[in-house]
Amino acid sequence: MNSNSKGYQLARERYATLDVNTDRALKTLAAIPISLHCWQGDDVGGFESVGGTLGGGLAVTGNYPGKARTPEELRADLEKAYSLIPGRHRLNLHAFYGEFGGRKVDRDAIEPKHFNNWIAWAKKNKLGLDFNPTCFSHPKAADGFTLSHRDQGIRRFWIEHCRRSREIGAAMGKALGKTCVTNVWIPDGLKDTPADRVAPRQRLAESLDAVFMEPISPKLNLDAIEPKLFGIGSESYVVGSHEFYLGYAISRKKLLTLDAGHYHPTEGIADKISSVLLFLPEILLHVSRGVRWDSDHVVILNDDLLAIAREIAGNGFEKRVHIGLDYFDASINRVAAWTIGARNMIRALLIALLEPPAIKTAEANGDFTSRLALQEEAKTLPFGAVWDYYCESENVPAGENWLAEAKNYEKNVLSKR
Repeated sequence: MNSNSKGYQLARERYATLDVNTDRALKTLAAIPISLHCWQGDDVGGFESVGGTLGGGLAVTGNYPGKARTPEELRADLEKAYSLIPGRHRLNLHAFYGEFGGRKVDRDAIEPKHFNNWIAWAKKNKLGLDFNPTCFSHPKAADGFTLSHRDQGIRRFWIEHCRRSREIGAAMGKALGKTCVTNVWIPDGLKDTPADRVAPRQRLAESLDAVFMEPISPKLNLDAIEPKLFGIGSESYVVGSHEFYLGYAISRKKLLTLDAGHYHPTEGIADKISSVLLFLPEILLHVSRGVRWDSDHVVILNDDLLAIAREIAGNGFEKRVHIGLDYFDASINRVAAWTIGARNMIRALLIALLEPPAIKTAEANGDFTSRLALQEEAKTLPFGAVWDYYCESENVPAGENWLAEAKNYEKNVLSKR
């Protein structure tokens, strides 16, 4: 018996005294997929050529060497990251990561065939795919408006792009036998105080209705819509606010996307999960970490992440919450950034699944003294031994051992680009 197995046996016995079944927790954990975001691997660059530059309130900082330059390099980097992350997971693709054979294919003309290589790769690696229309980094988004643009022709362009994105998502879901979540986020907003807040939102609602007009089986594709509080260049007004999209999601039966960086810096999304799920059957999460603003730092194991995980696992929402990561850090090894964030998300879920039931029981009985005491004692329970055992049982490195593999990959692959 290796040291991690011995440690797990001791931890299992300790948790058993608190009515926590660690074997059952690990079985539940293994069934929760995390959708890694392709854009961490190449600094939100994509593989098209339509003359746009990164915009829409997005900014990537850092120039760490070794970023992916081709779809093949990006897929290789992803494979390395998945090999360091326990469990079976998914990949979240943006539309401008299609493969267009060196031809200029504008976004209102993209088709499922442009993602055939991604689908084949996902099938080979037993991954699910999620999708996003790319409503930024394009000349027709240069003024910061897309689906709510005052120009009807520009609106039609983006409606068609989003409509085709849904079709691509459905094709992915059909080919892989795993439902694709297609998430619509737009950058529309204003830097300074608007004179008219209503008209752009009316146009956005009409555009979204046009995007979603054609019914698609929820077995193939689920539609999600993503709000935001502010962005660079949209500090004073965002058309697709939280309130707008919450109302739209409930009235049109769409998934609401809660992004951890899209609210006030002191506002967490954990409290929103149970509130929204009272009125919607499913939601999408984009798990990120903001530092002073929506800065999309790599996810760490902090109180915000633990609170998100506790809302999901503590309430049995594993089947109703689709979890995706959304950050882009170009200041460190990009494969390591994926690995750190994903492992932390999974680790937070494990901690939540291992929470002693006596905590909720104390609260239900009005014993808030015991609740607080037990919450604090739970912080030093031996979840680390359970985590290491889980990693080894999934054939990925336990503890910090994954870092050596990431560094070796950097030396042999990334540094030679």
